[in-house]
Amino acid sequence: MLRFLKRIFTDPELHKKKVFLRSLELFKDLSSRDLGFLVRSLHTRIYKEGEVIFEEGDIGRAMFVLESGKVELGMRDHAGKSRKIFTLEPGDFFGEMAMLERLPRAASARALERSQVHLLYRANLEEILHYHPRIGVSIMTHLAHLMSARLRHANKMALLQQPPTYG
Repeated sequence: MLRFLKRIFTDPELHKKKVFLRSLELFKDLSSRDLGFLVRSLHTRIYKEGEVIFEEGDIGRAMFVLESGKVELGMRDHAGKSRKIFTLEPGDFFGEMAMLERLPRAASARALERSQVHLLYRANLEEILHYHPRIGVSIMTHLAHLMSARLRHANKMALLQQPPTYG
């Protein structure tokens, strides 16, 4: 009887998303309850192979967490031709600058294969920061650390005159 009740009150999709999110550095400090709240704040979407997720120049409104598939980030060069920056794998996240500023995207993102992503909209993060500050501060702190590490890496690569890679 107890197993039956657990199955009724336990959503397997919710559990799967919580396990996935817990594996990510960005959400590692959140409790199971906090992860449950976060999962309900995410929008899950599947992109088909070749589908554009966002274009360089679009105003960013969300960050993306890649659960499955591959996504390519690219930028236009001086001649307007799209150039690959790097390929994202499951567990990577991208578009995080949208959490900090409402500026045009610096790059484009395109699914290289069928890809499942979880979107965290800026408005949802603002709501989390207001009503659940512990969760919001944890996410923002991890984002700041990640962006700082990416900037240091990009600076190092610029000194070596090599294109940066992230992962």
